[in-house]
Amino acid sequence: MKSQVKEVSPTLKQIDIEIDASAVKKAYDLVSDRYAKMASVPGFRPGHAPRAVVRTRFKDQIRTEVLRELIPDAVQHAIAENKLEPLGEPELNLEVGEGLDKLGEHPISFQANVDVLREIQLGKYKGVEVERRVRPVKDEDVERVVEQLRENSASLEPVEDRGAQVGDTVTANFHGKFLDTPDAEPINVEDVDVVLGGAGIVQEMTDNLTGVKPDDEKTFVVDYPEDFSAKGLAGKRLEYTVKVSAVRTKEVPELDDEWAQSLGDEIESVADLRTKVRSDIEAQVKHEAENKMRADLVRQLVEAHGFELPERLVHQQTEHRLESVVRDMINQGIDVRHPELDWEKARDSLKEQAGYDLRGSLLLERIADEEKIEVSDQDIDAEINAIADASKQSAEQVRGILTKQGGERSIAGRLRNRKALDFLVANASVIDAEWEDKEQESEARSQEPE
Repeated sequence: MKSQVKEVSPTLKQIDIEIDASAVKKAYDLVSDRYAKMASVPGFRPGHAPRAVVRTRFKDQIRTEVLRELIPDAVQHAIAENKLEPLGEPELNLEVGEGLDKLGEHPISFQANVDVLREIQLGKYKGVEVERRVRPVKDEDVERVVEQLRENSASLEPVEDRGAQVGDTVTANFHGKFLDTPDAEPINVEDVDVVLGGAGIVQEMTDNLTGVKPDDEKTFVVDYPEDFSAKGLAGKRLEYTVKVSAVRTKEVPELDDEWAQSLGDEIESVADLRTKVRSDIEAQVKHEAENKMRADLVRQLVEAHGFELPERLVHQQTEHRLESVVRDMINQGIDVRHPELDWEKARDSLKEQAGYDLRGSLLLERIADEEKIEVSDQDIDAEINAIADASKQSAEQVRGILTKQGGERSIAGRLRNRKALDFLVANASVIDAEWEDKEQESEARSQEPE
């Protein structure tokens, strides 16, 4: 076997590989004989067909098997021979010629494109100065969560002495027909709950259902705005016939010790509840601060180490992120084929983030190499148990999933990077600074604590 490396770019090597005709003939004979033993050929006893007949009858299958026998080993040998450290799987380009048409009579030539990374020269990564800012928990934060808990505990009680009002929940069967597109399939839904005046409810719906009682039937027209959240209704004009089955009002429990006790055995009073809520929020904001500090540390590391990434690797990571976005949108009921969605712009945005993520991951791997950080079987067992607890599965179920993804060691790389980041944090100069970024505070407040 012969191999020669050509540099296509600093991150892409092309290996020209030639497999000797003698090696091809040996594999060709072995595969042909294997087929001869198993093949059923008319006119011959099973397993006794001549090699030449089998080669003619199963030409394409035998050639595929020969290539499977030869090429992977040849690629690995060439990579080792030329002391390359590939990132990801090589991309193969097989030359069509006499080597493939007349197996065993001529060498087989092909190219393997291998993504590589120049050795990362580490700068300063110990003693990096990073700030940790913990958002202070205020009384209004606690009260907001307590009120949310009251809302979650609310019950819907039937209204019997009046018509529906804003804030009430009207349950009804809806039949809607599109007035501007008569051929469109009509809407027929049953037992739909509509909160009058609620978020996402158009004003015409609230206006026409205000005052209704059970068994009432109403017909009215709704003009949906162009920017309506449901794309299938945006800008459309529908005539609805609505048959009301129930009108209910929300009853929020009193803020008292009896209600507080219903939330958990360890809670005896509203004071206990507020204490627990404050403790939960404080734990969450500390967790948020820790995560942001770690992200800032990685950001500083990436910004301090500039190096070129293999384009194919960035493309793969970008497509992986894009597929994840599409899946999330589909799960949310969003039509990903909508013409207003600019997927090329989204891909460009995701490409930048993909490159950042790859640099961070590769830098953590390089630091793990430098510090000789390893992942033990005990580390993997602990991670599997943590995944099982978080996903409410058994450890055996998690192991089964990992087996399909390449085995339990498939999570070793992620664990090793996490340990490298733990090392960075332990050796960083962490400054506990006061919370002062109003924009950051506004973002944090928008996330309701659990």
